Amino acid sequence: MEKTDLKRNWKPFYNPGRKDFEIVDVPEFTFLMIDGEGNPNTAQSYVDAIQALYAVAYGLKFSCKTQLKKDFVVAPLEGLWWADSPDAFHRKLDKDSWKWTAMIHLPEWITPELYATVVEQAGTKKDLPALPLMRLETYCEGLSVQILHIGPYAEEGPTLLKLHEEFLPANSLVEAGRHHEIYLSDPRRTAPDKLKTVLRQPVRRID
Repeated sequence: MEKTDLKRNWKPFYNPGRKDFEIVDVPEFTFLMIDGEGNPNTAQSYVDAIQALYAVAYGLKFSCKTQLKKDFVVAPLEGLWWADSPDAFHRKLDKDSWKWTAMIHLPEWITPELYATVVEQAGTKKDLPALPLMRLETYCEGLSVQILHIGPYAEEGPTLLKLHEEFLPANSLVEAGRHHEIYLSDPRRTAPDKLKTVLRQPVRRID
């Protein structure tokens, strides 16, 4: 049985360089998504969202193997991040004011019907408070700038400042969507200084 690996199939979007910003055109992908707000280090809602996402993602993996004779590698956790004030990310790091969408990339052949069945099954097996908040949705970023960050999440600030204050103006680009992070490393098993995170910003060109 062939196993789909989305990180391998879409390598340009999961394996950017760490030295220079890259401009890419990201196509439409299918995701499991849950919205929330608050500090991801302390908010129970964030923990609940992650648990629900992985429960359904692995449930879909099992159902695809048994029903569709297809298999896939569960993709890494991703997140869209925003706040009312941009400084909440770049300078003040006011994490309590952060808003987020936690999400996991799925193969395009996951149907709404299969998703609905797996969500119902997941709810009977385990208490998942965030399950009712989950949705299956396509998301297209289009033109974006990305780079690989290696190190603690809290040290992303200088890279983001350089992106927004130097690279975008120098290339006649402006923000056109929410800050996106892809967590390639498991923080439970990886030292903070070795964590790998894709940082991505959707943009548009200006005259």
